[in-house]
Amino acid sequence: MDPTPTGVPPSAHPHASAEEVDAAFDDPKLANVLYHDWEAGTYDHKWSISYDERCISYAVDIFRAVAGEEATPYPTAMELGSGTGFFLLNLMQGGVVKRGSVTDLSPGMVETALRNARHLGLDVDGRVADAERIPYPDDSFDLVIGHAVLHHVPDVQEAFGEVLRVLKPGGRFVFAGEPSTIGDRYARRLGQLTWWLTTTVTRLPALRDWRKPQQELDESSRAAALEAVVDIHTFDPGELERTALRAGAADVHAVTQEFAAAIVGWPVRTVEAAVPESKLTARWRWYAYKAWLTLSSVDRNVLSRVLPRRVFYNVMITGTKPRGPVRL
Repeated sequence: MDPTPTGVPPSAHPHASAEEVDAAFDDPKLANVLYHDWEAGTYDHKWSISYDERCISYAVDIFRAVAGEEATPYPTAMELGSGTGFFLLNLMQGGVVKRGSVTDLSPGMVETALRNARHLGLDVDGRVADAERIPYPDDSFDLVIGHAVLHHVPDVQEAFGEVLRVLKPGGRFVFAGEPSTIGDRYARRLGQLTWWLTTTVTRLPALRDWRKPQQELDESSRAAALEAVVDIHTFDPGELERTALRAGAADVHAVTQEFAAAIVGWPVRTVEAAVPESKLTARWRWYAYKAWLTLSSVDRNVLSRVLPRRVFYNVMITGTKPRGPVRL
């Protein structure tokens, strides 16, 4: 989908027809638009995204884990595949970025991200954009970021080339939240098993109050089927580094996070998707969040020292645009 000439996003399309959904199974970009327009209104809630100290600290911590410390904030930044603006808006609130731009293939996500930015009083513009054809001039940004976006892009090397084009010489890119090949394998299997187990046991008479209406479960199943289409890639950290280098990036390195946290986190999120909202008490959410924090600390301080980086779920990568001409 092309951006409009003025950069104003077209209207979101949250209710796709059956014919459009069928066509999307053969068109990953259409699938991304339909799926993420569908998810835009509930995405923050689904993934427990907020714009308070909890997620500000998380966003800044993962940015620093891969990019290192910077003494001054980046004057301008663009988030590629921004979704609802989670990464950029929280980095802006955390003092990492001064002024931002959001881009996404989904008009619904751009609308939601801009609405979130206005609510937070942040200086942000937005455009509907294909990652392989970014609608900004050369040398536009000091920083390009993305969270859980590269695995949706058909041609990742071409996207890296576009990122380097819109970066200023010496500018940096940071992408986080990408699934590793091994991590995606065990996360999906855990999620499928948890979904089957939860939807099976809640058929029992004593647990029927814990079961969502069948229509909602069916909608979730259809969304999951389309999600399998929009999730195009998984990544080996070393190969992702080589892809960025082939695109012309410099100073490239990838790091990984979340092993124990992913093994517990994916079943927890699957249970939350399968049971009624009324059953997810504040106590449950606090338990889930504290468990994730504890296991993330174990991953960071213990398991990262003894396990190879490819077994962790979350791949993050950074690099810079050379100050001379980019060599492809």
